[in-house]
Amino acid sequence: MKDYYNILGVKKNASQDEIRKAFHKLAHKHHPDKGGDEKKFKEVNEAYQILSDKNKRAQYDNFGRVFSAQDGPSSGWDGQNPFGDGSGFSWSWGNPFSDDGPSAEAGPTSGWDFEDLGDMFGDIFGFGGDVKTKKDVRRGRDINIDMEISLEEVLSGANKKFALSKIIVCDRCKGVGAEPGTKIKECFSCRGTGQVQQIKRTIFGSFTRVAVCPECKGEGHKPEKPCNVCRGEGRLRGKEEIEISIPPGVDTNQEIRMEGRGEAGRKGGKPGNLYIRILVRNHPVFARKGDDLYISLPINFSQAALGDEIEAPTLEKKNIILKVPEGAESGKVLRISGKGVPHFSGYGRGNMYVELIVKTPKRMTRKQKELMERLKEEGI
Repeated sequence: MKDYYNILGVKKNASQDEIRKAFHKLAHKHHPDKGGDEKKFKEVNEAYQILSDKNKRAQYDNFGRVFSAQDGPSSGWDGQNPFGDGSGFSWSWGNPFSDDGPSAEAGPTSGWDFEDLGDMFGDIFGFGGDVKTKKDVRRGRDINIDMEISLEEVLSGANKKFALSKIIVCDRCKGVGAEPGTKIKECFSCRGTGQVQQIKRTIFGSFTRVAVCPECKGEGHKPEKPCNVCRGEGRLRGKEEIEISIPPGVDTNQEIRMEGRGEAGRKGGKPGNLYIRILVRNHPVFARKGDDLYISLPINFSQAALGDEIEAPTLEKKNIILKVPEGAESGKVLRISGKGVPHFSGYGRGNMYVELIVKTPKRMTRKQKELMERLKEEGI
């Protein structure tokens, strides 16, 4: 007696999903059209037909064999219809495309269409791609680019112009794909639907699936005479001048979408979108954290001790006066409200934070040393 569980490499308490996945893997591994073992392929299929059916699996688990009301008792798969349970599939080892029809007497490898079998596996188990609609076929691709701006441009916003190399609408046919003065006709093969039905006959039976019409590429119509410039595509590679308005307060990795400014659609199809990712350059003076700005300013020992008024730069390039409090220590931070980056919402601005760094003199004049000595005597 064959051990179907061992053939599929699963445990006896395996779920239907585990059995299906095991068969899926082994069927592709041993597929004869892919250089696999034909005998092993049939053995794997036999095991799957039994274990994937609840009634047949129960019979096999209880009696070690499977009984059929039509065929009588069986110890497994006997080369007859493995779908003899009313599934609607027909089985034949003969050539399914012969003039005489299926032959049950033909050899076990006669007429196998392994390419169709692979397609059938794709349809059943999700290996095949989905059928594209007209919109999918004709729509232009999206474009993603990066754009670097300065921190000053973040403050006020900016208008940028640049030339973008991409697929653009053909100027001669205006995107329709036909020579000017000629007509666009409905596709004869698909009657304007863009889709056709394909019937696949395999060793498991006939399968019908919907596919993109190969004649019109899913568009449903064809030009009477293709455009001489774009060869009927309705588009070609070129350059387009793009102008973008960058709002104030934008930050690194924020994305701006420009609707319809991606690549042109095929034969008048909808264009894709242009996505611009903003990258803000590091500033030599200011550090940005959210909408706040940070800067470090050096001050003298005397300014820290006695207090003073100092000038601090701003992003607007206009200095402001800061009051250093008496006895300020190195690392003290002063806040200036509303001098940071504009909020992206358009209302208000962040703050600017100034860190005071007290400089320790490394070289002093004789007079400075004398003064410092006197301060030292005074306990300062």
